[in-house]
Amino acid sequence: MTLKLTLFSQEKEDFVLEILIDSDAKFSELHQLILRDCNYGEHIKQCFLICDDEWRVKQRICLHDNEDVGYDEDINLMSRTRIGDFLEEEGQRLAYVFDPEGKRFFLMELTENVFGRTDKKALVNRRHGMPPQQSAFSTFQENSSPSGESEEDLEEEAIDEDFYGDEGYESEELDLEGYEINE
Repeated sequence: MTLKLTLFSQEKEDFVLEILIDSDAKFSELHQLILRDCNYGEHIKQCFLICDDEWRVKQRICLHDNEDVGYDEDINLMSRTRIGDFLEEEGQRLAYVFDPEGKRFFLMELTENVFGRTDKKALVNRRHGMPPQQSAFSTFQENSSPSGESEEDLEEEAIDEDFYGDEGYESEELDLEGYEINE
């Protein structure tokens, strides 16, 4: 059976991916497809979050087993976990954390079970818009400075004492509940 997943971003409302993937495929295949299509780099803490209808996290599927996971929580690895083990019914929700340092993610939904069709390889069936940048740091790496300043000089200018106060920001100030996802 093939699963049709719809991926969207709350940051860029015009960005949508429709993905077709076999239910026997591993989450690692879905992970790699998203990275390739969005031109993102891999990060050790990228993960999928299986959510309920209200976007509350029920399960976590990690890239590596050295995540900061509580001892009572099962560790599901992308390379070992079949997508069909967690996604069966249309309307099921999940999130993909593509920028763990910035706590940024895509929202996804199983929009259709396509019976009688098996796709050997995951593919992007439909795409609309451009994805958000993976992180603010990657923007510094990709853009060259017209004045010839080094990346380090640009970073120092961007993060000086006038940048949101002299202490920077605290990760506790970021409100995941505003996006209706609780980790």
